[in-house]
Amino acid sequence: MKSFMEVRRDLHRIPEIGFQEFKTQQYLLDTITSFIKPYMRIIKWRTGFILVIEGINPRLQLGWRTDLDGLPVQEQTNLSYASEHEGFMHACGHDFHMTIALGLAKRFADVQPEHTILLYFQPAEEGPGGAEPMLEWVKAEHPELLPDYMFACHIAPEYPVGTVATRPGMLFANTSELFIDLKGLGGHAAFPHHTKDMTVAAASLIMQLQTIVSRNINPLEGSVITVGKMISGTVQNVISDAARLEGTIRTVTAESMAQIKKRIQTLCEATALAFECDVTIDYGSMYYQVYNDAHCATSLLQYADSVEGMTAYECPPAMTGEDFGFFLKEIPGAMFWAGANTPYGLHHAKISPDENLIEQNILFVEGFLRQFHLK
Repeated sequence: MKSFMEVRRDLHRIPEIGFQEFKTQQYLLDTITSFIKPYMRIIKWRTGFILVIEGINPRLQLGWRTDLDGLPVQEQTNLSYASEHEGFMHACGHDFHMTIALGLAKRFADVQPEHTILLYFQPAEEGPGGAEPMLEWVKAEHPELLPDYMFACHIAPEYPVGTVATRPGMLFANTSELFIDLKGLGGHAAFPHHTKDMTVAAASLIMQLQTIVSRNINPLEGSVITVGKMISGTVQNVISDAARLEGTIRTVTAESMAQIKKRIQTLCEATALAFECDVTIDYGSMYYQVYNDAHCATSLLQYADSVEGMTAYECPPAMTGEDFGFFLKEIPGAMFWAGANTPYGLHHAKISPDENLIEQNILFVEGFLRQFHLK
């Protein structure tokens, strides 16, 4: 088998978006096949799969999840192993996540674990969301492969390599995409009274959306509404007949998410009435909060504190979204931030995490899973 650094670079070259991870899946399967043992078996699901590693004396089934997909980002790192897929990049560290999972598979192939280990190679984390349908498939077709506990990590650019940052309770927020389309009547800029101007309507709606968090949500329940993109018009002297707003919603509680969506619906209906236009809403992908089981999160921190070279940090919650939350909604477990030491943030076209995190986290997670026990 290649070195883990080489494996990560191979994966970095071939980013693919959700449910199109065909090359990625094949690379992962080929790598595992090169060292697979009789007590290991692969069960495919769409562009992902589960690697089952039977334990010697399995009192528990422990799950570890990695995500496979890249992002529609044009890479700007100038690395020798930069993306070979134009317009796509592993800008969220999933190439690192996959390499860590492959490292775990290799370590457990070298020395069979006591517990049964279930490595979930899950597609489509970035969208449209693979965790929820993968979990539903397991429950319906392979309930024997439901873990007793489920774990995962995500690289964190702002933390030094060797950092394990997590917390009991909410780690990541509830999230939802937001797409709003407005349809009116276009026309000549000189005759605005003959039109229904959707640029003006969309601008008005954006300003109203910004009042929801400040005036309708409890200040103690953190929430965010961001409209990151607005499309309207074609030329300076033509009034636009259509506009589209694209954004995101993030909340600490599921109740706040429902309240925000109810308020968005009201404001959109009011906009349609005020500007005599049609307004439609699409919430796209919606992810449940990553809510860590207290015992699992504390166990991660305590183990990290006992391992030389690792630093345990009980971090604050973040408004980041992660579909791993769907697993933790039904299975106790925890996710942690793995320090990556890079000045560029997640989803940035120049992000290049420190590759030293790979082997360090393989050994950390292997050791943690081998020693994990019930309360």
